[in-house]
Amino acid sequence: MSGRIVRITGPVIEADGMRGGRMYEVVRAGNAALIGEIIGLSEETATIQVYEDTTGIAPGEPVERTGASLSVELGPGLLGTVYDGIQRPLEVIRDEFGDFIIRGASLPALDRERRHEFTPQAEIGGAAAPGTLIGTVPEGRFTHAVLVPPGTDGTFLRVSPPGNYTVEEEVACVRTAGGEDLIVSMLQRWPVRTARPIREKMAPSEPLITGQRVIDSFFPMTKGGAAAVPGPFGAGKTVVQHQLAKWSDADIIVYVGCGERGNELADVLRQFPALDDPRTGEPLMGRTVLIGNTSNMPVAAREASVYTGITIAEYYRDMGYDVALMADSTSRWAEALREISGRLEEMPGEHGYPAYLASRLAEFYERAGRVRVLGPTEKTGSVSVIGAVSPPGGDFSEPVTQNTLRIVKVFWALDADLAHERHFPAINWLQSYSLYLDAVRGWWEEHGGPEWDRARKDMMSVLQKESELEEIVNLVGSDVLPEEDKLALLVAGIIRESFLIQYAFDPVDTYCPPQKQYLMMRLIHDYADAGRAAVGRGASSAQVGALPVTGRLSRLGSVPTTEFPTFFGELERRMEEEFGTLGGGRP
Repeated sequence: MSGRIVRITGPVIEADGMRGGRMYEVVRAGNAALIGEIIGLSEETATIQVYEDTTGIAPGEPVERTGASLSVELGPGLLGTVYDGIQRPLEVIRDEFGDFIIRGASLPALDRERRHEFTPQAEIGGAAAPGTLIGTVPEGRFTHAVLVPPGTDGTFLRVSPPGNYTVEEEVACVRTAGGEDLIVSMLQRWPVRTARPIREKMAPSEPLITGQRVIDSFFPMTKGGAAAVPGPFGAGKTVVQHQLAKWSDADIIVYVGCGERGNELADVLRQFPALDDPRTGEPLMGRTVLIGNTSNMPVAAREASVYTGITIAEYYRDMGYDVALMADSTSRWAEALREISGRLEEMPGEHGYPAYLASRLAEFYERAGRVRVLGPTEKTGSVSVIGAVSPPGGDFSEPVTQNTLRIVKVFWALDADLAHERHFPAINWLQSYSLYLDAVRGWWEEHGGPEWDRARKDMMSVLQKESELEEIVNLVGSDVLPEEDKLALLVAGIIRESFLIQYAFDPVDTYCPPQKQYLMMRLIHDYADAGRAAVGRGASSAQVGALPVTGRLSRLGSVPTTEFPTFFGELERRMEEEFGTLGGGRP
C-alpha cells in the first residue's frame, strides 16, 4: 500500500504506484510522513494535497496509504479544545514539541489516557438502532450523549456498567442482524466531507438570539439558518463574529479561524478563556471548540478546516443541542481552493476560482439546518452557520460573495464608511436583509411583544426615508424640507445613534436581551408616532427635538437591563406629558 513521489508542486504532489487508492484517502507523504489526501486519480498515479509544508521532500520518497478518509475523532473531551485545520490538538502539540508544529507531527485529537464517568442508559437485549442512547458522560455543564453510531444496527449484547472509561474502551457490544458482534466505544470517527445522517430536516422557527440589536430585531437569523457577513478590511467582520460567538444563545459554539491573521486568532485564544458565559457564569470555553488555521499555515489544511468544524458541529447536533458555527472567513477558504486548483492545472473560472466554487460553497452551507435526529426518541437539534466573507476592496459582486448569497438567507452587509464613522456594528441597514422574518415573527410577538413587527417596519421605513432625503439635504440643506420630513430625519438619527450603534466593550451595552430590544423599539416607535401627531397639530420638528425626552432617548443601550422596565414606564409617561403641550394641546 505504498507509492513513490514523482512530482512536487507546492502543497500538491503526484505519486505513482498508487493502484487501489481511493478519492479523499489519507496518505503519509515523504520520509517526514506528511499528512495528505488523494484528490485525483489516473491509473496508478495519484494527485495528493499535502496539509503540511512540503519544503525538503524529494521525488522518489515513499507515499504510504492509510486506507481511511480524512476523518475527525468525535467523543467526550472536544469542548474547550483548540485544534488546527485537520484536528491536531495545538495545546498538546505545544506541550510535546514546543511553540512550533513539527512537520509530520500527529497526536490523537482526544486524550487516550483521560477517563470519563460513564452512566449506562441502554439495556441488554434492547434495540440498537443508529442514534440510540447507550449512556451519558458529563462534559462540563453538558451531558454528552454516547450514541450508537450511524451504520450500526442490531441489539445490545453487552452494556458496560457504570464506571470511568477511556474513549477507546468498550461501553457496549451490538450484535447485528447478520450475527456480527460490533464493539462500541465512546470514540467515533467520521469522514469530514460526508454530512452525518438525519431523520428529517425541519423548517426553522426560533431565532438565534445574539444580543446584537441590528441583527436580532432588524435582520434576524434562525437556529439552523445560514448567514453571510461580507465586508472590506477594517469593517469589523471578526469583531462581529467574536460577538456572535460570545453572546449567541446556541448551546455549543464551533469557531473556525480559516486563513485569518495570527494576531486575530491570538485575540480569540486570549479572550475566550477569560470570558464567562452570561447565562451560566461558567467559562465560555466550556461550550466552545476552536479550530485555528492562520494565513501562514499550510493552505491545504485551510481547505479542510471548515469541514472539520461542521462535522464536530453535526456531532453535537445529533445529541439534540443547538450549535452555532462561525467560519472566519470563507474567502480565505475559497482562496485555498483557487491555489490548489491552479496547482492541478484545472480550467479557471471567474477571478481564477475553480468552476466548482459554487457547488463547494453550497455543500458547506447546506449542512446547516434544524433537524430531527436519528434515534428512537423524538429529538431535534440544529447547526447554524455564519460565514464571514472578505471581498477584495469591498466588492460584493466578486464570485465568493455572489455565490454565497445564492445559498444563505441572511445577509449582514458590513460598510467601511460606517466603520470609519465609528458606527459599530457597521451593518448597512439598506443593503442587508433576512428571509427569516416570517419564520420568527411569532416567536418575537410571544417573547418580545405584540407590536414587534409593526415597530420594526416603522423604524425601517424611517431609515429608508432618511436615505431618500439625503440627496436633497446635501444639495440645498434641510431647511427647505417640510416638517414631516424634518421629523423623519430627527427620528432616523435617534434610531441610528440609540438603537443601531452598540458598544461591544460597554459592560451593559455589549449584550441586549430580546425584551429590552423590544422595549427600546417601542419607545422610539411611540416617540415617532407622538411626534407625527404633534407636527400634525402645528408643532415644528425643532420643538419636538428640543423636548427633554428626546435627549433621554439618545443612549437607551446604556440603561441596565434590570432597570429598563421601570425606565420604560417613566419615559412613556414623560412623552405623554411633554408631547401633550405641543401644537396647541391635544386635539
